[in-house]
Amino acid sequence: MNNAEAVNLANVRAYLKALETGEVGDALARFFTSDARQVELPNRLNPGGGVSDLSTLLQRAEQGQKLLRSQRYEIRSEVAQAHQVAMEATWSGMLAVPLGSLAAGATMTAHFAMFFELDEGLIREQRNYDCFEPW
Repeated sequence: MNNAEAVNLANVRAYLKALETGEVGDALARFFTSDARQVELPNRLNPGGGVSDLSTLLQRAEQGQKLLRSQRYEIRSEVAQAHQVAMEATWSGMLAVPLGSLAAGATMTAHFAMFFELDEGLIREQRNYDCFEPW
């Protein structure tokens, strides 16, 4: 792995850690290019999937703070090649409010495949394939 790949991998890990600790606004924006976009493939929480620009992505992070008491990413595997990083992770989130059949305080679990394209260490695009466990 070359130095740029190591930096990209470290930055994606730091981004996931920032999500875990509840960073929002500029603290979260520092991981992205100004023209960043996030592509979320259809899943149980977002059946139609969607594409978010940086502003929308940051708004969704703030909304997530109202939905979750905490969240955690357990990285299962990762690979960096040139300007791309791929990660497989198990995500868990403790709900702050009821969601569907889950009560506040319940834990949701999902298995994520995340693909990142970076530009000089900043995330330009993130594509998520999220597989939520039944609830």
